[in-house]
Amino acid sequence: MEVLARLMRELEDQLDACMRCGMCHSVCPLFEQTGRETDVARGKLALLSGLMERMFDDPQGVSRRIDKCLLCGSCTASCPSGVHAQEIFLKARAVLGGYMGLSPANRVILRGMLSHPALFDRLAEWAARFQALFTRPANDVLNTSCVRAMSPWFQDRHFQLLAAEPFHRQVPFLDRPAGKSGLKVALFTGCLIDKIFPHVARSVVRVLEHLGVGIYLPENQGCCGIPALSSGDMQTFEKLLAHNLQRFSTGAFDVLVTACATCTSTIHKVWPQMAGRRYRQEASQLADRTMDISQFLVRESGLPALPESSAAPRMVTYHDPCHLKKGLNVFKEPRAVINAAPGYRLKEMAEPDRCCGMGGCFNLKYYGLSREIGRKKAAQIMDTCADVLVTGCPACMIQMADMLSQAGSGIAIRHPIELCAEALDD
Repeated sequence: MEVLARLMRELEDQLDACMRCGMCHSVCPLFEQTGRETDVARGKLALLSGLMERMFDDPQGVSRRIDKCLLCGSCTASCPSGVHAQEIFLKARAVLGGYMGLSPANRVILRGMLSHPALFDRLAEWAARFQALFTRPANDVLNTSCVRAMSPWFQDRHFQLLAAEPFHRQVPFLDRPAGKSGLKVALFTGCLIDKIFPHVARSVVRVLEHLGVGIYLPENQGCCGIPALSSGDMQTFEKLLAHNLQRFSTGAFDVLVTACATCTSTIHKVWPQMAGRRYRQEASQLADRTMDISQFLVRESGLPALPESSAAPRMVTYHDPCHLKKGLNVFKEPRAVINAAPGYRLKEMAEPDRCCGMGGCFNLKYYGLSREIGRKKAAQIMDTCADVLVTGCPACMIQMADMLSQAGSGIAIRHPIELCAEALDD
């Protein structure tokens, strides 16, 4: 109740800043699809202005409207009044979740599994062993699959399977001192990279080792907590926050780096915003030292000197993850990494920072809308005639693999750090 009361007070202060100008209408990908005022930031903020009264009148209705949001941050990045709508919506979800409680499904998934990192890891490993029984290949270039029989849960999705061996099994622990760079980083892996894209984490380690950067990789890392927070589960968020702070508190390092745009944004911005008094100072201190891997390479360690390639350059195009560009103003650095990799030539797509429509839990709850937003993004990607799509967010990688695979595209998807690691291994 103390946490909910604090969040309510903060919400009241933040809501007063909205001038109802409607600038958010022009940038909201959801409003572009539905045209409904309740789906755009201004409509949601107007609804929240009477949250305490409305919670008692129609808590389910308020929750449905606040829940229907990609949390992409497009409205926040474009707001002339500086309204932090994304932060407001997370706090509102926490208030509503605390008032109404979690659904049985969310209680099982979030508090039963996600809040217990070791158990979550074991369950994912078991799922990886048996997933081939229920799936069949869909696109070899994108490495996507689909279910063998129609399912309401999967619908007609094309998805990427869990890795046969997650990164935490391949590299359980590292504590290597700084080398020629004089720098040492802590590496936060993130759930999607650990369980679906372990090759991205291996690429990070490979490049950092080449640069002489020390690495601290603690065992038994947990989720960054954004799925729980997006679902209004402050209890699981606080538990995961405490778990991860404890894991990283035992190591000495200069910077915490991640290769996941969502994890970077969550640790850097959301942890200090949403942490309770017990963990706020520690979360803020770690947040101040958190960077995306591309940020770190460009601003701190310097890009690696890579050997030239004699092959004809492959054309790549880059998608700006919302949490990197709109949330952290990181967009030049990933392009610098791409341009430093030999054998590739960057061609910008139209609207590279257009949201792909993933939105984490939004994709699960509103797949039809998510797919329509994603198809527009996929069309822009295919219009470039690129060989490779590059992006710094594993969630965006999953969404665009689905959209491109359904379109029958042969465009591969890579993380910027993979291009550097590839050049080192050639």
